[in-house]
Amino acid sequence: MLPKVNQILYIQVNSVDPDEASKQFKSRIADVSETAIGMEIPIDEKTGKLKRLYPGDEMNAYFITDGGVKNYFNTTVLGFTDDVIRLVLIKRPDPETITKVQRRNFLRVPAELEIAVKYSDQLKFVTLTDDVGGGGISFLCDGYIPLHNQQIVSCWVLIHYKNNQIEHVPFNGEIVRVKQLESGKQQVMMRYSEITDRDRQKIIRYCFERQLDFRKK
Repeated sequence: MLPKVNQILYIQVNSVDPDEASKQFKSRIADVSETAIGMEIPIDEKTGKLKRLYPGDEMNAYFITDGGVKNYFNTTVLGFTDDVIRLVLIKRPDPETITKVQRRNFLRVPAELEIAVKYSDQLKFVTLTDDVGGGGISFLCDGYIPLHNQQIVSCWVLIHYKNNQIEHVPFNGEIVRVKQLESGKQQVMMRYSEITDRDRQKIIRYCFERQLDFRKK
């Protein structure tokens, strides 16, 4: 499903500046053609200031459809038009590249990211994730580490984006399953018990980029 006229687009601009890349803007779709989407100048949701864009700017965007489903896609600024009001022209996505994310069914992708886990002041370790998603994460660690279901652990994960931006995402996680592997390692699966919406969006953005990479292979 493609976005339609009068729908709201929520946008994050890809930037090497972490503060800029974390800001979310919103805009209304005014026109949809075969190759482009015309949207109003985006507004910073927090400050109400207009966002100046330039041709070639890359961004992640999503629009919301029935049931609260978020439809994510990547796009690029093509130019501008001044017919009645000034519109930003962005590349219309291929419908097959739009990723649907329901809050109860967050996108999850295989990924090896550095994760630090703190169970107590005495037990801290750094390992790699097995997969990550908007609703939870799993990682592999040594089998002797005493982790079990319903434990709450404090974590951070290091996320690397395609534009070389790096994000440090903190959260608390509740362990929901520990699986012993033949290798002597254990796979620990957990859900986020405490994470900000802003940090969850950082993880979803990473998952979205990873899924697009998988589709290209």
